[in-house]
Amino acid sequence: MKFKEIKKVHQGKYITRYDIVYEAKSGTSKTYEAISRNPSITGFDDLHGKNPDAVVLIMHDESGERILLNREFRMAPGEWVYNFPAGLIDPDENAAQASIRELREETGLTLTHIREVWKESYSAVGFSNEKNVVIVGTASGEITPSDSEMEEIEAAWYTKAEVHELLQSAPFAARTQAYCALWSRT
Repeated sequence: MKFKEIKKVHQGKYITRYDIVYEAKSGTSKTYEAISRNPSITGFDDLHGKNPDAVVLIMHDESGERILLNREFRMAPGEWVYNFPAGLIDPDENAAQASIRELREETGLTLTHIREVWKESYSAVGFSNEKNVVIVGTASGEITPSDSEMEEIEAAWYTKAEVHELLQSAPFAARTQAYCALWSRT
């Protein structure tokens, strides 16, 4: 693969659509469609985001027997999907600060302990360079409705048995599905 150029196709409020033009090993010119949180990509090196864009929160209750999941209406697939609480990191925040804020905004819960911070990973590598930081920890308090009028979220605690049943019948985000499948079997 030989990079040729990148062209901005559309600037949205939260994402930017690009065409990445490259030469395949056969010598054929190809165009790859991609989206990014970065509105200023002008070259190949800009594709490798320096900072994470968002946080993903894997929260367990104090007993470790239940996991927190959001059932959220997502416009892209047009249906309710199970996912971990997550959100963008604001420019003035680090991942830990964003985790505390996002958890409170989406669920009303308090992040009481961070057990692990995973290395950055890509959320949808097939079409986006968005990077996430996964925070694994403990949350407590009373679940309240999301304070965002842009999100339809129903947060709840689930046992391993309940998660196992959901995995057979409900749509999940891929990362959430993978973690929950492993967690519910232990």
